[in-house]
Amino acid sequence: MEIGYQRVGNQRRSIESFWLPFYINKPFAKYFLLFFIFLLVLGSYLWTTLLDTTSNVLQSRRGKFPLNCSSGNNTRTCPVNYYPADYKFVNDNPSSSSPNCPHYFHWIHEDLKPWRKTGITEEMVERANRTANFRLVILNGRAYVETYEKGFQTRDVFTLWGILQLLRRYPGKIPDLDMMFDCVDWPVVRSSDFAGENAVAPPPLFRYCGDNETLDIVFPDWSFWGWAEINIKPWQDLLKDLDKGNKMQRWQNREPYAYWKGNPEVAEKRMELVKCNVTENQESNARIYVQDWKEEIKQGFKHSDLGNQCHHRYKIYIEGSAWSVSEKYILACDSVSLLVTPHYYDFFSRSLLPLVHYWPINEDDKCGSIKFAVDWGNKYKKKVQRIGRKASDFIQEDLRMEYVYDYMFHLLNEYAKLLKYKPRVPKNATELCSEIMACPAEGTEKKLMMESMVNWPIDESPCKMPLPFNKLTLDSYHKRKQNSIKEVRTLERDYLREQRVKTKILG
Repeated sequence: MEIGYQRVGNQRRSIESFWLPFYINKPFAKYFLLFFIFLLVLGSYLWTTLLDTTSNVLQSRRGKFPLNCSSGNNTRTCPVNYYPADYKFVNDNPSSSSPNCPHYFHWIHEDLKPWRKTGITEEMVERANRTANFRLVILNGRAYVETYEKGFQTRDVFTLWGILQLLRRYPGKIPDLDMMFDCVDWPVVRSSDFAGENAVAPPPLFRYCGDNETLDIVFPDWSFWGWAEINIKPWQDLLKDLDKGNKMQRWQNREPYAYWKGNPEVAEKRMELVKCNVTENQESNARIYVQDWKEEIKQGFKHSDLGNQCHHRYKIYIEGSAWSVSEKYILACDSVSLLVTPHYYDFFSRSLLPLVHYWPINEDDKCGSIKFAVDWGNKYKKKVQRIGRKASDFIQEDLRMEYVYDYMFHLLNEYAKLLKYKPRVPKNATELCSEIMACPAEGTEKKLMMESMVNWPIDESPCKMPLPFNKLTLDSYHKRKQNSIKEVRTLERDYLREQRVKTKILG
C-alpha cells in the first residue's frame, strides 16, 4: 500500500485529508455535517456584520451629512453647524492618483478669458443683474441667495440645489465668491458690446448655454438634478436607465430610420423639420413625432421614458429657441446622432467632433441632408456604428455625475480667483441650505431632491484640470471640425446630384 493512501475498489483515496466522510462512521457523520453547516452560517453572519460595521465606520469618518428635517426646522433655518464637528477639511489639490479631467474642461479657461487681464470687480458683477434671476454668494462654505425674478418652472430651484450639493460633496473647498445667474435660454452678453480699446469689461453672467457671439459663462443645467415638470430623473439614475435601454436592442436590429420626438412649436426650424416626415409620396428616412406634453402629463408620462427610446439607428438633435436639454439624452443611445447645425453650446458640447461623436446635418436642407445621412449610414454600417458608440461612451464615461460636479468645482474655483474684492452677503439675501430647500418641498420636487442629494463628502480629490488651449491647438481644433463638416457636405452634394440625374432619367 502507498503511504498516506488507501485503495477502495478501483479508487485511491488519501487517508490524511481533513474531509473524509467515507471513513467517518455514519452516526458521527450526521453530527459532523450539522456542525459544519452551523459554522458556515455563523461565519457568514459575522462576516456580513463586520462589513456593515466597517461601512458605517467609513461613512462616519467621511462625515455623513443627514438632513435635519425635524418639526423645528420647518421654520426655514439652516443648521448652525452645517458640517459634522469631527469632520476634517483636507487639501483640495488634485493628487497624483486623480484622473485627468475630460477634454471639455478646457473650455473653462476660454469662458473666463474676458476677465483674465482685468479681474472681476463688484461693479462688474452688479451690472449683470439686469437679466439675472438670482445672485449667489458663498462665504465660508455657506450659501446666500438674493432672488430678482423667479425662474421658469423649477430651473432656478434645481440649479441652486445642485450648487448646494456641490458644497456637500466638497465641504470647505469652494472659495468665497459672488455670482449672477440667468436661467433663461438665450445668452445676452454680446461680445460686440465690449470690443475696442475704450470698451468696459463685460459683466460676468452665468447661464446654461452660450454661442460664438456672446460671453456668458456656461454652467451645467438644472436637469442634472431632475426636471420635475416632465418627470425626468436625476442624471446619476437616468444614466443607468439610458445604458440599460441602449442594450435592449442591438444597433443593426433597430429601425433603419432617423427618429425625432419633441415640441416643434418652440422654433421655426423645428416646424421645418416636421415637413421632413415620411408621407405616402415621400420616403425621407425620417420618423418625426410631435410631443404633446399636456397630454403626456395626463397619461402619467407613459410615452416619454427616456430609457426606452433607443429603437432607431439614427436620432435627430435640433435646437429649440436656443440650446436644448435633450442633446445629452440623444447622444446616449448608440444610435448615430444627427445634429442639425447647432448655434448654441452647453458646457460639454464644444468637445463633440463631427464624424467622431455625431453626423452633421445641413440646416439649409434638413430633409435632403437627413435622407442622405441615413442612406449613407445604412450602406456603411460599421463606420456609423463607431460614431454612435463613441457618443454613448462619451456620455457614460466623460459625463458621469462626478465629472459634472468637478466641472462646477473647477469653474467656480477659477472664477473666484478673478474676484478683486471680498464677497459679502447682499442686503436682501437669505441663507440657503439643503434643509431649507428639501424639508418643506413636496411631491416630485422632494422626491428628486432626495434622490439627487449628496449624503457625504468624497475622499478623492477632483480630477486634474487641463491647461488652457494655446492658440495653435485651438485653431487646429476648430479647423478639424470645419474640415469634417466640409467632407460631409461634399458627399451630400455628390449624392444629391446623382439622385437628380436618376430622377431625370426615370421621369
